[in-house]
Amino acid sequence: MAKKTAIDIVNMKQKGEIITMLTAYDFVMASILDEAGTDMLLVGDTMGMVVYGNPTTLSVTLEDSIRHTQAVARGAKSAMIIGDMPFGTFQVSKEEAVRNAIKLVKVGNAEAIKLEGGSEFLGVVEGILDAGIPVMGHLGLTPQSYHKFGGFKVQGKTDEEAKIMIEESKALEEAGIFSLVLEAIPWEVAKEITEAISVPTIGIGAGPYCDGQVLVTYDMLGYFDFKAKFVKRYVNVKEQILTAVKEYNKEVRNKVFPDLSYSYKKPQQM
Repeated sequence: MAKKTAIDIVNMKQKGEIITMLTAYDFVMASILDEAGTDMLLVGDTMGMVVYGNPTTLSVTLEDSIRHTQAVARGAKSAMIIGDMPFGTFQVSKEEAVRNAIKLVKVGNAEAIKLEGGSEFLGVVEGILDAGIPVMGHLGLTPQSYHKFGGFKVQGKTDEEAKIMIEESKALEEAGIFSLVLEAIPWEVAKEITEAISVPTIGIGAGPYCDGQVLVTYDMLGYFDFKAKFVKRYVNVKEQILTAVKEYNKEVRNKVFPDLSYSYKKPQQM
C-alpha cells in the first residue's frame, strides 16, 4: 500500500471518507497501528506524560521528538507520520521554528509537522510551508498552554470563545494547513468549524462531527487506570499484562519455566 500524503488526507474529506489517527512513540507500536490500517500516526508530545511520566508535555525536547519519530517512521509502511513540535521549538521566532521543523523532517523522518496555536503563529505556519513541509494545526485545549489555561480544561464553551476559535480555524486554513486537530471543545463548535473549512478536522474530545478522530493509543488500549470522558477503552491491556507477568513470576519462582522444551540441547558427538 502506498504511503499516505497530506494531499491524500485532504482528498479524504472531499470524498467523505473518515480519517483515523493514533499516537505512536516506538517501532513496534507503529508497526501494529500501520498494519491495522491507521491513516496517520502522530508522534505526539504526549510522550512526555505517557512515556516519560511527567505531569505535562512541556518538558519534551526537539531531540526527544526526533528520536521517537525516527523509530515510528521505521515501523510505518503506509500511514503518514506527523511529528509534533515541542514547546519552545516554534514560539521564539519564525526562523528558529523553520529550522526545527526542517530538522524534524530531515533527521526525524517526519512527513509533516503539527504545532499548537492560532493566529499568533500564522507566520510560522507559512514559513514552514515555504520550506516544503505540510503543517497540521491544533486548536482548543492545547496542552502546551497548560499554565495559561490553568490546567487541562475544555475550551470554546462561551459564544465569544467559540467565535474566536472559528475565525482562528479559517485563518489557519488560509495560511495553508492541511488538517486541524480540535481538542476538548463542545461538539457544536467542532461541527461548525468542520463545516466552515475545507481541510479535514481531527477531533479528540470534540464530538462525532469531525472529519476524523485521534486518541492517545495508550489510553484507548487501557494502559492507565485514569480515563478521560472522551476516551473509549477498546481493551484493558494493563490487566492482560498484569495477568501474564504474574503468571511468569509464579512459574519462574516455582521452577516451572523454563523446562527442557524451552532449552537448548548439546548436540551428540560423532
